[in-house]
Amino acid sequence: MCLECGCGDPEIVPVDVHEKILAGNDRAAAHNREHFTSRGILALNLMGSPGSGKTAILEATAPKLRGSFALGAVSGDLATDHDAERLRAAGIPALSITTGSACHLDAAMVHHALHDFPRNKLDIFVIENVGNLVCPAVYDLGQHANVVALSVTEGEDKPLKYPVMFLKADLVLLTKTDLLPHLTGMRIERFEEALARVMPAPKMIPVSTHSGEGLDEWIAWLRERLALRAEHGLHNARQPHAARSASGH
Repeated sequence: MCLECGCGDPEIVPVDVHEKILAGNDRAAAHNREHFTSRGILALNLMGSPGSGKTAILEATAPKLRGSFALGAVSGDLATDHDAERLRAAGIPALSITTGSACHLDAAMVHHALHDFPRNKLDIFVIENVGNLVCPAVYDLGQHANVVALSVTEGEDKPLKYPVMFLKADLVLLTKTDLLPHLTGMRIERFEEALARVMPAPKMIPVSTHSGEGLDEWIAWLRERLALRAEHGLHNARQPHAARSASGH
């Protein structure tokens, strides 16, 4: 398990600290967010279990945005850059962040990757986190919104079993819905009930990259978020004392 958060370690003991353990990460996240915001980029933290369909969602998103909005991504994994290769094959500028033993990305990893990222003009930047429903929810990466992908094959009780992940989600993509006719233990209405118990403002889109279900609604959500970011940037530009740093990394 990861060395940073100590998950699963029975020997962890409480200690007195004079600064939040994640204070350094939060400072790096604030810097990342300033970078994205100053350039008008919508940054998303895409989280979910291994095999939940995160990469497939981005592959299906690219052609629907092409010609109107530029999409870029970094993809986190313990080993290999297979997901980043898939994204590049789909026409998405992408880099891989290989964590080794860490089961999540942190803000410093994202910041370091930004140094090597192609200097493309981007509208949306997706941080495809390491496959995990626990640790990624704890670390701020500088994103503007959190998106969680959950496959119908994972079961309807996951929001109750992993509440922190869904508590911090702005949107849940319920993926692989084309498989529902073949499943006996998954009912969307029960998943929605579980989600409503832990997600402050429940928002869920059933999606299938195979049938195309939900993809237009997902794109509409992205466009809405982009419009909100643009409106926020215009508002800040009109403020005489607004912080409008154009500093780099």
